[in-house]
Amino acid sequence: QLQLVESGGGLVQPGGSLRLSCLASGTTSGDFGIGWFRQAPGQEREAVSFISSIDDSTYYSDSVKGRFTISRDKGKKTVYLQMSSLKAEDTGVYYCAAGPLATWINTVMLGKLDISAFDAWGQGTLVTTSP
Repeated sequence: QLQLVESGGGLVQPGGSLRLSCLASGTTSGDFGIGWFRQAPGQEREAVSFISSIDDSTYYSDSVKGRFTISRDKGKKTVYLQMSSLKAEDTGVYYCAAGPLATWINTVMLGKLDISAFDAWGQGTLVTTSP
């Protein structure tokens, strides 16, 4: 029912910025969040940020807090991840995802991901930070 298409990845220098976009099609009910995971080569997929559909409250992982900002445009059904002060360790494939708020909270608190617990995933977009 719900489909996500993301864009905005690319190559940037350290200290640079990128904005990722996640366009949602379809509909979902209940309390849910849309956000981003990232996966570096050989590493686990980790939650980066999400935003609540209820009150626009946000979550950021410690590694990106203060540098990334998540927001949404309700009219365009699009969620954005503004990434600033990029570091080499930010490099990876970024996936947007949509799922129940309980799933997001469980994922970030336990530090483990059940991919099937989320309702939809974007196709992924590559972010590379390199001089």
